[in-house]
Amino acid sequence: MMIGIPKEIMHGEDRVAATPETCAKYVSAGHTVLVETNAGEGAFFHDGEYRAAGAEIVPGARQVFERAELILKVKEPQFNEALGVHESDLLRGGQTLITFIHPAAPANHGMVRHLAERGVTSLTLDGIPRITRAQGMDALTSMSTCAGYKGVLMGCNLLPRFVPQIFSAVGMIKPISALVVGTGVGGLQALATAKRLGARVFAADIRPAAREQAQSLGAQLVDVEVPEEAGVGEGGYARSLSRELLERERAALAKRLPEMDLVFLSALIPGKLAPVLLTEEMVKTMKPGSVIVDISIDQGGNCALTPPGEIALIHKVHIVGIKNIPGLLPESSTRMFAMNLYNLVDYLMKDGRLRLDRDDEIVRGILTTVDGQVVHAGAREAMGL
Repeated sequence: MMIGIPKEIMHGEDRVAATPETCAKYVSAGHTVLVETNAGEGAFFHDGEYRAAGAEIVPGARQVFERAELILKVKEPQFNEALGVHESDLLRGGQTLITFIHPAAPANHGMVRHLAERGVTSLTLDGIPRITRAQGMDALTSMSTCAGYKGVLMGCNLLPRFVPQIFSAVGMIKPISALVVGTGVGGLQALATAKRLGARVFAADIRPAAREQAQSLGAQLVDVEVPEEAGVGEGGYARSLSRELLERERAALAKRLPEMDLVFLSALIPGKLAPVLLTEEMVKTMKPGSVIVDISIDQGGNCALTPPGEIALIHKVHIVGIKNIPGLLPESSTRMFAMNLYNLVDYLMKDGRLRLDRDDEIVRGILTTVDGQVVHAGAREAMGL
């Protein structure tokens, strides 16, 4: 196949969908790889390295989209200001796109419908099921690792106070208290990072296994009073709660928020909008100068006030809604992401062509648009289809 790697155009996005290493793997499998000029510069992968790996360097995005059969990207299609056209309009019928689409997020509904209308087959990486045979393809887990680490560093940089316990000539300064809500991969990395920095760490999750993992890292648990059978869904992921149980969880968190300096939010429901766990009234109770880092923002966010793509001071609390935190670790995150993508493409290839078996659990989880239709279950539910 002809595989295209365009340069990412989202502001501040330095990742790229392939490294020279994965390009060499595609080429050795018989594929042709087109890489847009300087696509990897932000992650410190240079055109010469891609050429040495067997890729063809092409001068612009339009040529990549025109020639490639399969487009590999990091972020969902964006408006390309340099070309004056949306990337979804550069895609054509019969072409395949693999990227993070986040199709359930309301901000992406129009773009997803447009992909369907144009006849594009699109696959979203946030739909990879958490099963053993899909571990090597699980870009969401890889990027969550990056977001957990970097997100805590960002939050601590915004705090107006020391993170660890400090002994000084004027006395002892107590360490901050950090609460991690949602202790999946990203949350556990956040918890471990906060603890390494010297914070007192607390954790909340509706899944018993996730709570046990958090506790093993030294976190004090916050009981959110959700029965086990209500909180655990397929594959060990969290499941959507009833309105009554969601209110119960919010009430439990509200009791602890006033004592927290840093709150890290990473509670997600696969393929669906993120649950809103912190309301405006809850944020108002937090200490002046405290920080919320909401890495669930791509799926709507866990805090009602999280500004998409920005950092804002609201009710004297800094709220971080940066959407591409892994992109702030461009080299490490690109290496992880590119290998996840290669493993997925290799899995989907049969006799040198993409074969999408819709009875396959992995394909069912990621297939977003095909044959002119939106087929992703979470997207359809969020769109009211």
